[in-house]
Amino acid sequence: MSGERRRVVVTGIGVVAPGSMGREGFWDMITAGRTATRRITFFDPARFRSQVAAEVDFDGRALGLSAQEVHRNDRFVQMAMVAADEAVADSGLRLGVGGADDAPDPDRVGVTLGTAVGATMRLEQEYVSVSDAGAHWLVDPRYASRFLAHALVPSCGATELAVRFGAHGPATVVSTGCTSGIDSVGYGSQLVEDGDADIVVAGASDAPISPISMACFDTIRATTDTNDDPEHASKPFDARRNGFVMGEGAAVLVLEELEHARRRGADVYCEVTGYASRCNAFHMTGLKPDGTEMAEAIGRALGQGRIDPAEVGYVNAHGSGTKQNDRHETAAVHKSLGPAADRVAMSSIKSMVGHSLGAIGSIEIAATALAVQRGVLPPTANYEVPDPECDLDYVPKVAREQKVDVAVSVGSGFGGFQSAIVLASPTRRTE
Repeated sequence: MSGERRRVVVTGIGVVAPGSMGREGFWDMITAGRTATRRITFFDPARFRSQVAAEVDFDGRALGLSAQEVHRNDRFVQMAMVAADEAVADSGLRLGVGGADDAPDPDRVGVTLGTAVGATMRLEQEYVSVSDAGAHWLVDPRYASRFLAHALVPSCGATELAVRFGAHGPATVVSTGCTSGIDSVGYGSQLVEDGDADIVVAGASDAPISPISMACFDTIRATTDTNDDPEHASKPFDARRNGFVMGEGAAVLVLEELEHARRRGADVYCEVTGYASRCNAFHMTGLKPDGTEMAEAIGRALGQGRIDPAEVGYVNAHGSGTKQNDRHETAAVHKSLGPAADRVAMSSIKSMVGHSLGAIGSIEIAATALAVQRGVLPPTANYEVPDPECDLDYVPKVAREQKVDVAVSVGSGFGGFQSAIVLASPTRRTE
């Protein structure tokens, strides 16, 4: 192998998101500015401060999973499997096809899956069973599923995908809170770049809409209490915002070494030119207002691809809709892009699909890759009242046609995690 840096491209995308199903349904929804936030239906939310969420109308059996796959796997694994099936089919790769002449070498195929809270729903449901809805301190294991151990370890998701696609290369779960989805794709791209794999099935999935998760975020008042108008409850960067809307979902991308993709004539969405992550080591849930660590992650990610900040045409924001995050992120973009920040478009799709914790980073990367490929920027829905401390172009309410050669997707997570990934048009570089 030559000493040149191996280039990484996206050749497949699969999405399971609120309000839609599949990559094209997701794209149609977010570019139309439709919101998928509603009052929680999975359980009675009346006792909670925040009673709204962005739920996925998901049925694993109807989407191609077997009865046994549905039985043994938590919802987050099922969604990852469905998204991965779509991504691999989209790529045209024959993964997991034993004996096929054109099947890739399984030792050169890896998996990276991000998740923040893993099998929360399954664990909570199992506890209700073994404790008889909390009636017994000493739980009765006779009422536990024989697959309960799978729910305890988030690695079950990566294991299922590796088995599904015959991936004998690196298989990893990335769990860094709300940046898990970016970090998973970023780590997957580094595996390809470093020569540890030629193909990586990379993405993230989370299904956190459960009583325990809602209670956790109620306690710190991070979620919105705009319960009377769920459709407009998620308002990133708007002066009226008062917290995020919980969501769920999954997105998976097929990452491939450029020459490997060229040899088989694959269609390419975009190139991953850089990824970086930093921790502010400041506070478990708080953020410093200056955005220094996110700005450094953006700068490092741009530097890896030797991209000038003036080339950035679009930033897919973390844009959670909390006051401190939106201001912190705005400051980070100003600091990292300099004068170019005044010209860049930045939007938050969380305004439409909510905040699915670890999954959202991969869902946002999918949206960013499609924006680069199709020259359309998804809007920030519900943005109407500007906040003087949030002074960028947030693409309010209506999608915008705009050619984008370079886009950045950023994430911010509890624990101080700050991550950025850079996607570029495949036509930006011809060498």
